[in-house]
Amino acid sequence: MSETTDTRRAADARFPADSRLEPTAGQTIGPFFAFGLQYPKMHEVAFPHTPGAIVLGGTVFDGAGAPIPDACVEIWGADTDGTIPRARGSRRRDDHTFTGFGRAFTNDEGHFEFWTRNPGPIDGTAPFFAAIVFARGLPNKLHTRIYLPEDEERLAADALLSALAPDERATLVATRTPDGHLRHDIHLQGEKETVFLAY
Repeated sequence: MSETTDTRRAADARFPADSRLEPTAGQTIGPFFAFGLQYPKMHEVAFPHTPGAIVLGGTVFDGAGAPIPDACVEIWGADTDGTIPRARGSRRRDDHTFTGFGRAFTNDEGHFEFWTRNPGPIDGTAPFFAAIVFARGLPNKLHTRIYLPEDEERLAADALLSALAPDERATLVATRTPDGHLRHDIHLQGEKETVFLAY
């Protein structure tokens, strides 16, 4: 009998086919998350300076109000007409395909930035970016939303926003800058804590 066969039988005895394994616990992103996650133009959801392209930027803060220099933010948004992007290319940008997905690391001042487009309303709902935040000390990622500040009627009718107190609601609505871009800060804890979603 070969050593390989012995090893396989020993493994089968320890892990029967009908056994159920517990899911692996979450793990903080750590200081070296760029390895395996970083790729060229990952923050360029839309090609910079093309018609309709905007910058979505902000800062990630910890509970003490200090910027987090090693966080990772991911966004996904519909196209400007509200259609859901289904094109490939999120990891290999071709400078013209809009995939809706982007990833950005914060810099030493905790700032993140994306080139993207204003998402349109999906089925008439208030337009928003879905966002995920990874940071040191977080065993699991945090889910949130970044709503466009325009169209008060749709914002007021949104099921999530209408269920929140005004100060909580404010943590999910971006600010439009004079040049047409978007500013949105994310607070992981503390007095201005961003509303995060549980899935």
